[in-house]
Amino acid sequence: MGHDDSTMHEDAVDGRRAALAYLDEAWEEALLDGIAPDCVAHAALFAALKELVLAFGEEATASFVERLPERIRTGGYTLPSLPH
Repeated sequence: MGHDDSTMHEDAVDGRRAALAYLDEAWEEALLDGIAPDCVAHAALFAALKELVLAFGEEATASFVERLPERIRTGGYTLPSLPH
């Protein structure tokens, strides 16, 4: 029995959420060990780009990265503020 498109999308979203939870935990551990947040961020970006290049190649990764400025400017990576 195959997966339909919506199930495959849900699986991908669930996988990304799980991966983000692991990364959040590693990030917090690095900060607790005294590593500066900007150093962790640069290392995370390097690791992510390295994996994207391995998975999709340089050109596809470069095309993806070219779209990042607009996504950043339009709030694509801004989380809503939590109530205090």
